[in-house]
Amino acid sequence: MTAPQVKTGPSLRKMESDLEVNKTTLHNWKQNRPKLYEFIIDSYQDRKALKENIMFLIDQKQKLEERINLEHKKVS
Repeated sequence: MTAPQVKTGPSLRKMESDLEVNKTTLHNWKQNRPKLYEFIIDSYQDRKALKENIMFLIDQKQKLEERINLEHKKVS
């Protein structure tokens, strides 16, 4: 049996710079408004996943364009 996965969020310092919110404010939300803080963390992690997917799609597009160009050169 494996240990349960603990959901860890990004560091307050990283979120401070990315979201342009004071680190103290984030800490206060974590203490006093846990639902809001949880929503912010979930949204932040979704943003990270979306960015990774977009980067993957951009990479795939570039590879396809290169392959199309190679095939086009072969035909010409």
